[in-house]
Amino acid sequence: MLRQVELIEKVKSYDPFVEEELLNKAYVYSMKAHGSQKRASGAPYFSHPLEVAGILADYKFDSKTIITALLHDVVEDTSKDLKDIKINFGNEISHLVDGVTKLSKFEGRSAKFNQAENFRKLLLATSKDIRVLLVKLADRLHNMRTISHIKNKKKKQKISYETLEIYAPLAERLGMQEVRSELDDLSFAVIEPEIRDSILQRLQLLRQQDENVLQQTIKKIEELLDKKKINAKIFGREKKPYSIWKKMKVKSVNFSQLSDIMGFTILLNEIDDCYEVLGLLHQKYSYVPGRFKDYISTPKPNGYQSLHTTLIGPINRRIEIQIRTLKMNDQADLGVAAHWIYKEKVEKNDGKQYKGIQQILEILDQSKEPEEFLEHTKLQMYTDQVFVFTPNGDLISLPRGAMPLDFAFSVHTDIGSNCIGVKVNNSIKPLYTKLKNGDQVEILTGNENVISPKWLELSITGKARACIKRYLHLKEDEELKKLGKEIIVNQFKNQKIRFSDETIKTILVNFNLKDSDDLFLKIGNGDLVSSKIILSLYPEKSLTKSNDKIILLNEVKQKRQEKKSILLQGLTPGMSIHYANCCNPIPGDSVIAYISEGKGLMIHVDTCEEVRKIKINKSKVIDVRWENFRHKKKDFVAKINVIITNKIGSLGSLSSIIGRSMSNIRNLKITDRNNDFFKIDLEIDVKDLDHFNKVLVSLRTSEFVENVSRL
Repeated sequence: MLRQVELIEKVKSYDPFVEEELLNKAYVYSMKAHGSQKRASGAPYFSHPLEVAGILADYKFDSKTIITALLHDVVEDTSKDLKDIKINFGNEISHLVDGVTKLSKFEGRSAKFNQAENFRKLLLATSKDIRVLLVKLADRLHNMRTISHIKNKKKKQKISYETLEIYAPLAERLGMQEVRSELDDLSFAVIEPEIRDSILQRLQLLRQQDENVLQQTIKKIEELLDKKKINAKIFGREKKPYSIWKKMKVKSVNFSQLSDIMGFTILLNEIDDCYEVLGLLHQKYSYVPGRFKDYISTPKPNGYQSLHTTLIGPINRRIEIQIRTLKMNDQADLGVAAHWIYKEKVEKNDGKQYKGIQQILEILDQSKEPEEFLEHTKLQMYTDQVFVFTPNGDLISLPRGAMPLDFAFSVHTDIGSNCIGVKVNNSIKPLYTKLKNGDQVEILTGNENVISPKWLELSITGKARACIKRYLHLKEDEELKKLGKEIIVNQFKNQKIRFSDETIKTILVNFNLKDSDDLFLKIGNGDLVSSKIILSLYPEKSLTKSNDKIILLNEVKQKRQEKKSILLQGLTPGMSIHYANCCNPIPGDSVIAYISEGKGLMIHVDTCEEVRKIKINKSKVIDVRWENFRHKKKDFVAKINVIITNKIGSLGSLSSIIGRSMSNIRNLKITDRNNDFFKIDLEIDVKDLDHFNKVLVSLRTSEFVENVSRL
């Protein structure tokens, strides 16, 4: 644990103008406030804020950030309040501490709701001062470094998933790749320990095999640059286990099929040197087409700059090379922290500097519910990115798999709302086109808002989906208001009672409603029954049974709740369906429903060969998609073919991996066997496509598995 004098000296080493008296005061204040509190490890609780302060001091952040780190848990976990913080440390630090302090739990609300509200508060505070997020990231980093002391497995998993899905991507948004990489790997070690250990073993084997390759490659490149008298630092780098696992999932390949596990970085003094070295390498070695990226001329949104290329290198091996200046390298590893290290002026709430944070705030602005905002944000941050261009050459980053509507809403909400078509690379394309790196995208617009429910299937980004849902909610609300007004007016008319503005005012007071829109909406959606309104105004009235039919509007709500439980949207509740054995669709697959004579409604994967063979009558096809399937406990059958090495223990290993992945083998058939390999067809239980892909990746990390494919 850092001593008081050590922390002060550490900060003074890079900040001669440190507020030493205030820093000393914060140290003592926090230590006394936390008193005898203990961490899960048994260490004094004060060791945690002290370590968080130490992490931030390593990045050379200003003294107010360090003070906030020392105080960040005081309000949440001790008897001290923000008023006391303000009196002792001033407004600025009080606001920073408030930003990192969690909200009190909302009684009667779900854990997910509370998580979403806390995330919302953090983001709003971050938009005003980026240091709030810096303290929160350092806090999470230390908690993950010490997570092994938590005994509750479910709690560890929950914290790790939250770290992987929210905090690690936030670190990347600030360009802090060092922090992101460590958070990723620490989370991965908790969530998938067996897979991570397997990858580490394979990496160790690869290091032993390729040790000479690494040194020979560096030596050859050094010789090439020395001839041109170019001063450079060259080093080999190895992908982290989590990064390797993600690549295996995305590319659906085995460990041995990955070509860029080992890479090389060349660091130079000037930008001109970067392009000169790139030219020399491309002259000397064959470069792999489609693998060159220039992030110097077009930096990533988080400020990352570098040249990336892939070559058939000095010893005829495919190698990935990154070329950048020393300063760019600091930016790549440290992100926003590099500005403090280089003592550059940093505007705390500069939206342009922290564009990634502003994009999330735009999602927040459009989202109706906290949980919806959280889900949209996870998707926006967690997925890999593609980089596309506007007709003016502006760079837009989007999640991989994004479509034109995602691009349109990213540029501006009005452009998205009025989109009637798209040009990709000067050619008219359908709205379901998946955008690729380097595409130039032009959105064609009309004069009117043309949003439809179908657009939810043509978009994946948080902002686009939040905007579309917001519009659809507003449109639905307008229709319900019209319905509600019609119902109440007719009910009064049937009772031969005058319905006037004065009547509305009385109803608003009686039922504590804001305005007439609120009244009509509540009647329209079934929250308020018109007969109840009349009885509140005229208790002597005896409503006839026929007039009480209005109560049936409550069924509207019930039907909506039923709809939420349907696994496939587009079908009537209770409809008899069958999942086709030819393709075994699972939740997450793109599917169609086909009315088959003598069999009923069959659900197929839309790429199923059997579907292509059938001359489908379009009138028999129903447009369906999965909905709310992640909340279901139902198992689905997936068929796979696995090729494993013919060694002792290989079949047992296969079974163990599937079991550890929370799956079950329903059926197993060995289709071929020779001295080297088994070919096995398996039927396994899975929850959805994500679960299925997790099983595949787990299998691909095994040294016994040569290939896995879906049948």
